[in-house]
Amino acid sequence: MTSEPTEPTDPTTEPHQVHCAVELSLEVLGGKWATVVLAHLKEGVHRYGALRRRMPGVSEKVLVQRLRGLEARGLIERRVDDAVPPGVEYRLTEEGMSLVPVLEALYVWGERRAARTGVRIAP
Repeated sequence: MTSEPTEPTDPTTEPHQVHCAVELSLEVLGGKWATVVLAHLKEGVHRYGALRRRMPGVSEKVLVQRLRGLEARGLIERRVDDAVPPGVEYRLTEEGMSLVPVLEALYVWGERRAARTGVRIAP
């Protein structure tokens, strides 16, 4: 008798205890590249290739992992169109949209920090 494989569960969607609300926020956001993906998607729908071009410092493997993780956590939605070859688009879900004020605050803080420290932000 064989058992069917089960989908891995996402611990951030299962009830558990954290010791600080920021801890939960960072669990859900998933780190640097996931947050950058969310920041780009807050501007609107993006195809996979457009995200790759906007994020030249991330490897393809890591980008795919972050997109899958964000989708599993309900922050982004992946849509495949009927074209040949099929195109894939990513957009924020309603839950992802709830992060827009946070992402905007991070963006403003990053701009100010760059100005104070002389860090150049590429266009």
